[in-house]
Amino acid sequence: MAKERIILGIDPGTQVMGYGLIRVEGNRLEAIHYGVIELHKLSSQALKLKRIYERVSQLIEHYAPDEVALEAPFYGKNVQSMLKLGRAQGVAMAAALVREIPIMEYAPRKIKQSITGNGNASKEQVAGMLERLLNIRFEDDTLLDATDALGVAVCHYLQSGLQISKAKSWDAFVKENPDRIKKSR
Repeated sequence: MAKERIILGIDPGTQVMGYGLIRVEGNRLEAIHYGVIELHKLSSQALKLKRIYERVSQLIEHYAPDEVALEAPFYGKNVQSMLKLGRAQGVAMAAALVREIPIMEYAPRKIKQSITGNGNASKEQVAGMLERLLNIRFEDDTLLDATDALGVAVCHYLQSGLQISKAKSWDAFVKENPDRIKKSR
């Protein structure tokens, strides 16, 4: 019997931070919880960091993830935004490190490549592929920060060497995973 693992994925942000938890058992993936931490109404950067630490700590206490995966900040044109994003990521990391939970970082391009096969995929394409991989349907009002966080968790799973399938072709994948194929009506 395969050991169960729970992975917490985090898409850091200073206005909205996404989180997603998946359960891995053997080669089966299941989304167990996802959402966002709304930060834009808080008046200072310090309060935002405090809220991130508190909420990530709550998620860790409630779901007891075995591993945490984060999207690494990327350099844009605004250095100040990058610094704020790095702080947000650091606070989320600290919540996991205090509990001695292993953490990994993945570049946005690596996450998109892992999920869709295209490092330049849109957030909507990532969400669409996650619906197929996790056999779920996102509501129209699901924020893409939440689906991005699920993508970080799935990317970590895929990068950890426990691939969903070792199939060499789509035909082989279908034969190995008949329960994962959705029949069209």
